[in-house]
Amino acid sequence: MAGMTYRAAGVDIELKESLIPLFRSIAKKTAGAEVLGGVGGFGAMVAAGALKAMRAPVLVSGTDGVGTKLKIAFATGRHDTVGIDCVAMCVNDIICHGAKPLFFLDYIGAGKLDRRVALDIVKGVARGCAEAGASLVGGETAQLSDIYRPGEYDLAGFAVGIVERAKIPSPQRIKPSDALVGIASNGLHSNGFSLARKVLLERAKLKLNARVAELGCTLADEMLRPTTIYAKLALELFERFRIKGLANITGGGVPENLPRVMPQGVAAKIERGSWPVPPIFDLIQRLGRVSQREMDRTFNNGLGMVAVVPEADADRVVEHLGGRNVRAYIIGEVARGRRAVSFV
Repeated sequence: MAGMTYRAAGVDIELKESLIPLFRSIAKKTAGAEVLGGVGGFGAMVAAGALKAMRAPVLVSGTDGVGTKLKIAFATGRHDTVGIDCVAMCVNDIICHGAKPLFFLDYIGAGKLDRRVALDIVKGVARGCAEAGASLVGGETAQLSDIYRPGEYDLAGFAVGIVERAKIPSPQRIKPSDALVGIASNGLHSNGFSLARKVLLERAKLKLNARVAELGCTLADEMLRPTTIYAKLALELFERFRIKGLANITGGGVPENLPRVMPQGVAAKIERGSWPVPPIFDLIQRLGRVSQREMDRTFNNGLGMVAVVPEADADRVVEHLGGRNVRAYIIGEVARGRRAVSFV
């Protein structure tokens, strides 16, 4: 009887080791001057030079994953965009505090490591980091054959950013009559996929490779469209305008996420119909007979971010975003009331 090996148990160390130089090469393209050493050490090293230039620097961190959107990647064999989603889900949170993304790490857990898939994922992560202005400084690849099904993996990330303490938006600055500016999403982003898949693939029995007329593309193209990364745009808004609050509209939709940046004693009044809702949401609602309340608390419904700004600044913010080819709309206002969102 032959002796047992780690590879026979499901872990291919040689393959993992052969990927490290390739990961290092991919990550190097995103590295800022503050990154020391690169990928491959026990820890990722980032010099703290940026801190010296600030009076009261605050580090802001966030972690998240791609979620069941990965099931679409598994079904189609397309893994080149989910890395962008991974970065977006992390950096879009920390920028709500005015933080500039500094660096990012990823985690890939798989049943059996596939060379092509792993490289596609990491290339996507690097593209996301470049878009966010962050350095990809490291990560972890785990082979867990007893946990994941063949051909499946999980993908998560961790981001760190920095902001001057005095520039962190405070909920206490938000007052009645402030305006709400909605910044468009490009579709589902990476939230609500458990419901979206149940409706579109199981109930409606749509095919991922089939073109859907109202979407103008295949269902797979729509569902794998990577989450918009708002990092550079958000930093510009904080620099140019009086942004009192910025909410990332992720899981829970507007009703759960907008109150996170509001103080007690005020409410958000949102005018339904003040922004265009992408067709994918109408399709899900119609085919699944999903109530409007359920749509509101599950999906972004076309709003990737909501900014709270003084009423006098709202038109200028929308105009500025339009000049950057970013669709934005005045969608409502802040009023007195219980800290919650209502649609009118």
